[in-house]
Amino acid sequence: MKRSAIFFVLLTFAWLISAVAFINQKNKLPEKNLEIVFRNIGHQLLLHAKDSTSRVLPVKKTDENTYQISFQNNFVFIPDTLVNLVHRELEKYHLPNEYIVNVKDCAQQGTVFAYEISDRTGNLIPCTGRKQEAGCYVIEIEFLKTDKFDFSLLLMLSIPLIVAGFYLKKTFWKKENIEPIADNNNFIHLGKYQFSADKNVLIFENEITKLSEKETKSLQIFAGNRNQIVERERLMKEIWEDDGVFVISRNVDVLVSKLRKKLSEDESIKIINVHGKGYKLIVE
Repeated sequence: MKRSAIFFVLLTFAWLISAVAFINQKNKLPEKNLEIVFRNIGHQLLLHAKDSTSRVLPVKKTDENTYQISFQNNFVFIPDTLVNLVHRELEKYHLPNEYIVNVKDCAQQGTVFAYEISDRTGNLIPCTGRKQEAGCYVIEIEFLKTDKFDFSLLLMLSIPLIVAGFYLKKTFWKKENIEPIADNNNFIHLGKYQFSADKNVLIFENEITKLSEKETKSLQIFAGNRNQIVERERLMKEIWEDDGVFVISRNVDVLVSKLRKKLSEDESIKIINVHGKGYKLIVE
């Protein structure tokens, strides 16, 4: 191995070690007005249950990132209402947007409904649309821990890392071998790309880009409706809801953003946002 290559490898390791040293713990959750936010969630939930007289009991903090909302009397709730209320209130006050919600039975402490909002695992919201019968419930909201880098301290270290990354990519990374394509009919042509839904891949020249299952589903829909508007609701239904997973529109935005990056080598291909309707794949 050339000395310059060894230098860049060592430089990369040095950056990684320095990065670990400078990682900051995630800022503590803002305590001010937190109880008001959680009590308002409980209050709105009771109003949706047509109960304007019962009290929301004092909010309990069970650990660093977990809070419990409890109620004076039994009540009925619909999971969809709870999901929307929590999302709206947390977003309104700029609270962390990755969390787990558990609804527990007061007597048995068993979970009667739970869901997770997370960019890492995808939003998991099962069993919506079902009305939960009247009962004594405790709503537990746990904010997921995330690591946060101090980018101001790592700015100078990031420069050699970028240089090392480009050098190593050029020197050592080999493009994945592509098996000869005997039948081009198995591939959909999108500009300079070839797309295989069966193999979950995009091919640009001699380079293969692998796609996730959701990216493949969405690109199939766009490819079959190129230069036409694809409604946001259709994407949500065919990619997630048909598999029994309830998601919010932000999931569609994230997925489309990933597709744009993977199609960025060909400037003749664009996925544009059609305000209030959905998206359109344009192939010039």
